[in-house]
Amino acid sequence: MKHVTTDHRKKRPGRAPAPADAPTGGESAIAIRAAERRDVAEVSALDAQVTGLPKPEHWMELYRRQRSVGGAPAGIFLVACPAAEPERVLGFIIGEIRAWEFGSDPCGWVYALSVRPEARERGVGEALLQAIAEAFRKAGMDKMRTMVARDAILPMQFFRGEGLMAGPYIQLEKDL
Repeated sequence: MKHVTTDHRKKRPGRAPAPADAPTGGESAIAIRAAERRDVAEVSALDAQVTGLPKPEHWMELYRRQRSVGGAPAGIFLVACPAAEPERVLGFIIGEIRAWEFGSDPCGWVYALSVRPEARERGVGEALLQAIAEAFRKAGMDKMRTMVARDAILPMQFFRGEGLMAGPYIQLEKDL
């Protein structure tokens, strides 16, 4: 995947633009690129910081799944970095194309998205979501899905603000 660079200060619908003098940590643009092996430790540390659950083996497995299987990627694992510091991970997104589960047509699934708390409200999450949506479109998908816990207000607000809404399926569960 090519680098995609975006100006994170652009005005987003429903939100005030970042003030011109807002601290940015020195980055003026965000680069989105395919995750590399060297990024996995930073992704794992970011996830542990946000969730409180360290799981480095999980992130390495997801990294391995982005490699081609039969000529097509089995997963999409992207990271966002300051354009001037491509080794510094600000956030990540992981997804894959899934088909026919529960009668669903093929679609892109986002199953992990996280942004460093100090980098939020700068367009990092939006840039990551746009980049994976473009990867899904290029693969022929016309639908993107994710799941969010009902009480996860920040992720729910983010995804709703990006145009995702309730889909045709309801998740059910039972304690065992």
